[in-house]
Amino acid sequence: MELYLALAIPVILATAWLYTAQVTRTSGPSLRNKRICLLIAHPDDEAMFFSPTLLALTAPDTGNHVKILCLSSGNADGLGEIRKQELAASGTMLGLRSASDVLVIEDPKFPDSMTTTWPADKIAQLLSSAFSPASNSSKKSSLSDEPISTIDTLITFDAHGISSHPNHISLYHGARHWLSSLMLGKSGWKCPVELYTLTTTDILRKYISAFDAPVTMVMGGWRAAGMAQRKRREEPPSLLFVSGFGQWRKGQSAMVKAHKSQMRWFRWGWIVVGRYMVVNDLKREMIT
Repeated sequence: MELYLALAIPVILATAWLYTAQVTRTSGPSLRNKRICLLIAHPDDEAMFFSPTLLALTAPDTGNHVKILCLSSGNADGLGEIRKQELAASGTMLGLRSASDVLVIEDPKFPDSMTTTWPADKIAQLLSSAFSPASNSSKKSSLSDEPISTIDTLITFDAHGISSHPNHISLYHGARHWLSSLMLGKSGWKCPVELYTLTTTDILRKYISAFDAPVTMVMGGWRAAGMAQRKRREEPPSLLFVSGFGQWRKGQSAMVKAHKSQMRWFRWGWIVVGRYMVVNDLKREMIT
Protein backbone atom coordinates (compact mmCIF):
# COMPACT_ATOMS: atom_id res chain seq x y z
CA MET A 1 0.00 0.00 0.00
CA GLU A 2 2.76 2.41 0.95
CA LEU A 3 4.58 1.59 -2.30
CA TYR A 4 1.46 2.33 -4.38
CA LEU A 5 0.97 5.59 -2.51
CA ALA A 6 4.60 6.57 -3.08
CA LEU A 7 4.19 5.91 -6.80
CA ALA A 8 0.81 7.60 -7.04
CA ILE A 9 1.77 10.94 -5.46
CA PRO A 10 4.22 12.08 -8.16
CA VAL A 11 1.81 10.92 -10.87
CA ILE A 12 -1.03 12.92 -9.31
CA LEU A 13 1.16 16.02 -8.92
CA ALA A 14 2.46 15.79 -12.49
CA THR A 15 -1.09 15.35 -13.79
CA ALA A 16 -2.25 18.39 -11.81
CA TRP A 17 0.61 20.44 -13.27
CA LEU A 18 -0.09 19.47 -16.88
CA TYR A 19 -3.83 19.96 -16.41
CA THR A 20 -3.23 23.45 -15.03
CA ALA A 21 -0.96 24.25 -17.97
CA GLN A 22 -3.66 23.15 -20.40
CA VAL A 23 -6.44 25.08 -18.63
CA THR A 24 -4.48 28.33 -18.41
CA ARG A 25 -3.41 28.06 -22.05
CA THR A 26 -6.92 27.47 -23.42
CA SER A 27 -9.25 29.18 -20.94
CA GLY A 28 -7.39 31.74 -18.86
CA PRO A 29 -7.12 35.49 -19.51
CA SER A 30 -4.31 36.45 -21.84
CA LEU A 31 -3.09 39.30 -24.03
CA ARG A 32 -3.63 39.50 -27.77
CA ASN A 33 -2.52 41.93 -30.48
CA LYS A 34 -0.57 44.00 -27.96
CA ARG A 35 2.72 45.89 -28.05
CA ILE A 36 4.42 44.52 -24.95
CA CYS A 37 7.63 45.46 -23.14
CA LEU A 38 9.24 43.20 -20.56
CA LEU A 39 11.26 45.44 -18.24
CA ILE A 40 14.13 43.62 -16.50
CA ALA A 41 17.21 44.58 -14.53
CA HIS A 42 19.84 42.09 -15.72
CA PRO A 43 20.49 39.68 -18.57
CA ASP A 44 19.11 36.26 -17.46
CA ASP A 45 16.11 37.78 -15.59
CA GLU A 46 14.01 37.00 -18.68
CA ALA A 47 14.88 33.28 -18.51
CA MET A 48 15.09 32.75 -14.75
CA PHE A 49 11.88 34.57 -13.87
CA PHE A 50 9.76 35.35 -16.95
CA SER A 51 10.17 32.44 -19.38
CA PRO A 52 6.55 31.19 -18.98
CA THR A 53 5.30 34.71 -19.74
CA LEU A 54 7.53 35.16 -22.78
CA LEU A 55 6.73 31.73 -24.21
CA ALA A 56 3.00 32.38 -23.83
CA LEU A 57 2.89 35.94 -25.14
CA THR A 58 5.19 35.39 -28.12
CA ALA A 59 3.12 32.51 -29.51
CA PRO A 60 2.34 33.42 -33.16
CA ASP A 61 -1.42 33.07 -32.72
CA THR A 62 -1.49 35.84 -30.08
CA GLY A 63 -0.48 38.56 -32.55
CA ASN A 64 1.65 40.25 -29.89
CA HIS A 65 4.92 42.06 -30.49
CA VAL A 66 7.11 41.58 -27.42
CA LYS A 67 10.31 43.45 -26.68
CA ILE A 68 12.75 43.34 -23.77
CA LEU A 69 14.23 46.43 -22.13
CA CYS A 70 17.08 45.63 -19.75
CA LEU A 71 18.44 48.46 -17.60
CA SER A 72 21.93 47.05 -17.06
CA SER A 73 24.34 44.72 -18.84
CA GLY A 74 25.03 42.83 -15.59
CA ASN A 75 28.63 43.98 -15.67
CA ALA A 76 29.40 43.41 -11.98
CA ASP A 77 31.97 40.74 -12.94
CA GLY A 78 33.19 42.48 -16.08
CA LEU A 79 31.10 40.30 -18.40
CA GLY A 80 28.75 43.00 -19.64
CA GLU A 81 29.42 42.60 -23.37
CA ILE A 82 29.11 38.82 -23.19
CA ARG A 83 25.91 39.04 -21.18
CA LYS A 84 24.30 41.41 -23.69
CA GLN A 85 24.91 38.83 -26.42
CA GLU A 86 23.55 36.10 -24.16
CA LEU A 87 20.36 38.07 -23.52
CA ALA A 88 19.76 38.54 -27.25
CA ALA A 89 20.22 34.82 -27.84
CA SER A 90 17.96 33.88 -24.93
CA GLY A 91 15.26 36.30 -26.05
CA THR A 92 15.02 34.75 -29.50
CA MET A 93 14.96 31.26 -27.98
CA LEU A 94 12.01 32.36 -25.85
CA GLY A 95 10.05 33.61 -28.83
CA LEU A 96 11.08 37.19 -29.62
CA ARG A 97 10.90 37.97 -33.33
CA SER A 98 14.55 38.98 -33.55
CA ALA A 99 17.54 40.03 -31.49
CA SER A 100 16.72 43.65 -32.41
CA ASP A 101 13.76 43.41 -30.03
CA VAL A 102 16.21 43.43 -27.12
CA LEU A 103 17.63 46.71 -25.83
CA VAL A 104 20.22 46.88 -23.05
CA ILE A 105 20.88 50.21 -21.33
CA GLU A 106 24.37 51.15 -20.15
CA ASP A 107 24.01 53.96 -17.62
CA PRO A 108 26.03 54.63 -14.44
CA LYS A 109 22.76 55.51 -12.69
CA PHE A 110 21.75 51.84 -13.00
CA PRO A 111 24.70 49.77 -11.74
CA ASP A 112 24.43 45.99 -11.41
CA SER A 113 24.54 45.83 -7.62
CA MET A 114 23.01 43.82 -4.79
CA THR A 115 23.10 46.90 -2.57
CA THR A 116 22.06 49.77 -4.85
CA THR A 117 18.53 51.06 -5.30
CA TRP A 118 18.05 52.70 -8.67
CA PRO A 119 16.27 56.11 -8.58
CA ALA A 120 12.62 55.74 -9.56
CA ASP A 121 12.52 59.15 -11.22
CA LYS A 122 15.46 58.29 -13.48
CA ILE A 123 13.82 55.01 -14.51
CA ALA A 124 10.60 56.94 -15.18
CA GLN A 125 12.47 59.45 -17.33
CA LEU A 126 14.02 56.67 -19.37
CA LEU A 127 10.66 54.94 -19.88
CA SER A 128 9.06 58.24 -20.81
CA SER A 129 11.69 59.02 -23.44
CA ALA A 130 11.39 55.49 -24.84
CA PHE A 131 7.62 55.02 -24.87
CA SER A 132 5.89 58.39 -24.48
CA PRO A 133 8.14 60.81 -26.37
CA ALA A 134 5.22 63.15 -27.08
CA SER A 135 5.11 64.06 -23.41
CA ASN A 136 8.76 65.15 -23.62
CA SER A 137 8.41 67.25 -26.76
CA SER A 138 8.96 70.98 -26.74
CA LYS A 139 5.31 71.48 -27.56
CA LYS A 140 3.47 72.00 -24.31
CA SER A 141 0.91 69.26 -23.66
CA SER A 142 -2.55 70.30 -22.55
CA LEU A 143 -4.27 68.56 -19.66
CA SER A 144 -7.10 67.83 -22.09
CA ASP A 145 -4.81 65.89 -24.44
CA GLU A 146 -5.08 62.12 -24.43
CA PRO A 147 -2.05 60.38 -22.90
CA ILE A 148 -0.22 58.41 -25.59
CA SER A 149 2.31 55.57 -25.47
CA THR A 150 4.04 53.44 -28.07
CA ILE A 151 3.42 50.29 -25.98
CA ASP A 152 0.19 48.81 -24.65
CA THR A 153 1.55 46.63 -21.84
CA LEU A 154 4.50 46.81 -19.47
CA ILE A 155 5.54 43.74 -17.46
CA THR A 156 8.10 43.78 -14.64
CA PHE A 157 8.82 42.69 -11.06
CA ASP A 158 6.55 43.48 -8.12
CA ALA A 159 7.45 45.53 -5.03
CA HIS A 160 9.30 42.56 -3.49
CA GLY A 161 11.38 41.74 -6.55
CA ILE A 162 11.03 37.92 -6.19
CA SER A 163 14.48 37.70 -4.57
CA SER A 164 14.40 41.07 -2.75
CA HIS A 165 17.05 42.30 -5.17
CA PRO A 166 17.06 46.13 -4.95
CA ASN A 167 17.52 46.47 -8.72
CA HIS A 168 14.38 44.37 -9.32
CA ILE A 169 12.37 46.34 -6.78
CA SER A 170 13.52 49.61 -8.34
CA LEU A 171 11.90 48.65 -11.63
CA TYR A 172 8.50 48.35 -9.95
CA HIS A 173 8.73 51.82 -8.43
CA GLY A 174 10.15 53.31 -11.63
CA ALA A 175 7.37 51.84 -13.75
CA ARG A 176 4.66 53.15 -11.44
CA HIS A 177 6.37 56.55 -11.31
CA TRP A 178 6.37 56.77 -15.12
CA LEU A 179 2.71 55.85 -15.50
CA SER A 180 1.62 58.11 -12.65
CA SER A 181 3.49 60.99 -14.32
CA LEU A 182 1.94 60.12 -17.67
CA MET A 183 -1.53 60.31 -16.13
CA LEU A 184 -0.91 63.42 -14.04
CA GLY A 185 -3.87 65.75 -14.58
CA LYS A 186 -5.46 63.26 -17.01
CA SER A 187 -8.23 61.95 -14.77
CA GLY A 188 -10.69 61.92 -17.64
CA TRP A 189 -8.60 59.49 -19.64
CA LYS A 190 -7.71 55.81 -19.32
CA CYS A 191 -4.04 54.99 -18.86
CA PRO A 192 -2.77 53.81 -22.27
CA VAL A 193 -0.42 51.25 -20.69
CA GLU A 194 -1.45 48.28 -18.61
CA LEU A 195 1.13 47.43 -15.95
CA TYR A 196 1.50 43.81 -14.81
CA THR A 197 3.89 42.69 -12.08
CA LEU A 198 5.24 39.23 -11.28
CA THR A 199 3.98 38.03 -7.91
CA THR A 200 6.52 37.20 -5.21
CA THR A 201 5.69 34.03 -3.27
CA ASP A 202 6.88 32.62 0.04
CA ILE A 203 10.10 30.59 0.20
CA LEU A 204 8.35 27.19 0.13
CA ARG A 205 6.31 27.87 -2.99
CA LYS A 206 9.32 29.46 -4.63
CA TYR A 207 11.12 26.11 -4.73
CA ILE A 208 8.43 23.53 -5.53
CA SER A 209 8.70 24.00 -9.28
CA ALA A 210 5.72 22.89 -11.37
CA PHE A 211 3.83 21.64 -8.33
CA ASP A 212 2.97 25.23 -7.44
CA ALA A 213 0.88 25.57 -10.61
CA PRO A 214 -2.36 24.04 -9.24
CA VAL A 215 -1.78 25.84 -5.92
CA THR A 216 -1.58 29.19 -7.71
CA MET A 217 -4.67 28.50 -9.81
CA VAL A 218 -6.73 27.42 -6.78
CA MET A 219 -5.60 30.42 -4.73
CA GLY A 220 -6.54 32.73 -7.59
CA GLY A 221 -9.99 31.16 -7.72
CA TRP A 222 -10.50 31.60 -3.98
CA ARG A 223 -9.54 35.27 -4.18
CA ALA A 224 -11.98 35.86 -7.03
CA ALA A 225 -14.76 34.03 -5.21
CA GLY A 226 -14.15 35.96 -2.02
CA MET A 227 -14.33 39.28 -3.82
CA ALA A 228 -17.60 38.32 -5.49
CA GLN A 229 -19.15 37.25 -2.19
CA ARG A 230 -18.19 40.49 -0.51
CA LYS A 231 -19.37 42.48 -3.56
CA ARG A 232 -16.15 44.41 -3.62
CA ARG A 233 -15.12 46.45 -6.65
CA GLU A 234 -13.89 44.11 -9.35
CA GLU A 235 -10.15 44.34 -9.91
CA PRO A 236 -8.65 44.02 -13.39
CA PRO A 237 -7.96 40.37 -14.25
CA SER A 238 -4.61 38.92 -13.32
CA LEU A 239 -2.72 36.68 -15.72
CA LEU A 240 -1.50 33.15 -15.07
CA PHE A 241 0.96 31.45 -17.40
CA VAL A 242 1.97 27.85 -16.74
CA SER A 243 4.49 26.11 -18.96
CA GLY A 244 3.89 22.52 -19.98
CA PHE A 245 6.79 20.09 -20.11
CA GLY A 246 7.99 21.22 -23.54
CA GLN A 247 7.88 24.90 -22.65
CA TRP A 248 9.61 24.22 -19.33
CA ARG A 249 12.44 22.57 -21.25
CA LYS A 250 12.62 25.57 -23.61
CA GLY A 251 13.01 27.88 -20.62
CA GLN A 252 15.76 25.69 -19.22
CA SER A 253 17.50 25.62 -22.60
CA ALA A 254 17.42 29.41 -22.84
CA MET A 255 19.22 29.60 -19.51
CA VAL A 256 21.71 26.79 -20.09
CA LYS A 257 22.57 27.37 -23.74
CA ALA A 258 22.33 31.16 -23.96
CA HIS A 259 23.50 32.27 -20.49
CA LYS A 260 26.57 30.04 -20.26
CA SER A 261 28.55 32.64 -18.33
CA GLN A 262 25.98 32.53 -15.52
CA MET A 263 25.57 28.78 -15.04
CA ARG A 264 26.96 28.38 -11.54
CA TRP A 265 25.89 25.47 -9.32
CA PHE A 266 22.94 27.23 -7.70
CA ARG A 267 21.43 28.17 -11.05
CA TRP A 268 21.42 24.51 -12.07
CA GLY A 269 19.28 23.94 -9.00
CA TRP A 270 17.06 26.90 -9.85
CA ILE A 271 16.18 25.71 -13.35
CA VAL A 272 15.03 22.38 -11.87
CA VAL A 273 13.11 23.42 -8.73
CA GLY A 274 12.42 27.15 -9.26
CA ARG A 275 8.67 27.72 -9.68
CA TYR A 276 9.25 30.80 -11.86
CA MET A 277 10.68 28.54 -14.55
CA VAL A 278 7.19 27.04 -14.80
CA VAL A 279 4.65 29.38 -13.20
CA ASN A 280 4.16 33.13 -13.69
CA ASP A 281 1.21 34.88 -12.06
CA LEU A 282 1.02 38.54 -13.00
CA LYS A 283 -0.99 41.09 -11.09
CA ARG A 284 -2.56 44.03 -12.92
CA GLU A 285 -1.52 47.22 -11.14
CA MET A 286 -3.95 50.08 -10.80
CA ILE A 287 -2.56 53.49 -11.80
CA THR A 288 -4.37 56.51 -10.38
